[in-house]
Amino acid sequence: MSLQLYYHPFASFCQKVLIAFYEQEIAFKGCIVDLGDAKSRAQFLAVWPIGKFPVLRDEERQRMIPESSIIIEYLAQHFPGGTTLLPSDPHLALEVRLWDRFYDCHVETPMAKIVTDRLRPEGQHDLYGVKEARSALETSYAILDKEMAHKRWAAGDAFSMADCAAAPALYYAQQVQPISATQVNLLGFYQRLLDRPSFARVLEEAEPYRHLFPQ
Repeated sequence: MSLQLYYHPFASFCQKVLIAFYEQEIAFKGCIVDLGDAKSRAQFLAVWPIGKFPVLRDEERQRMIPESSIIIEYLAQHFPGGTTLLPSDPHLALEVRLWDRFYDCHVETPMAKIVTDRLRPEGQHDLYGVKEARSALETSYAILDKEMAHKRWAAGDAFSMADCAAAPALYYAQQVQPISATQVNLLGFYQRLLDRPSFARVLEEAEPYRHLFPQ
């Protein structure tokens, strides 16, 4: 098979790319990476020394593509079909990229700060950093609730790469900093993401690894 994806089903950025694969109905060979296993980690580092997934290998074109947004754009460019995740109109495409980056930087990043702090040894927690991350999420939620008052999907009327980013980011953020019940526009959008078949499939595949999420 031409496309090989190095990923983990429970990792949010990997889920972002999986949603794109399922939306565009693109076949691929999955290689699950376990960074906690020495052999698996070594094999992945030989492929991508940075050690962060997802990473896509296109055997036919002899290309290695890291970074979730770049992978999705690569798929849209070389394997069009199914859902159009990046519009051809440059203005609409810019809007999609804007909200893709917003969810990655302003929802995913503070969420990850809170989660990784839970993994720190006792006595080495960053209470101030977590407080800042929670505040950042509250700010992002307020912006998104206002934005979603007039949109069905993250960047407009059509499902796009921005929604691939939004779904896992909001899913994990909700578990550490719940969206307020008063933010009905954002909650409605989140429910639409949960109902999307591609994301439902991703969550089902991640279920066996749910114990990895730190409580």
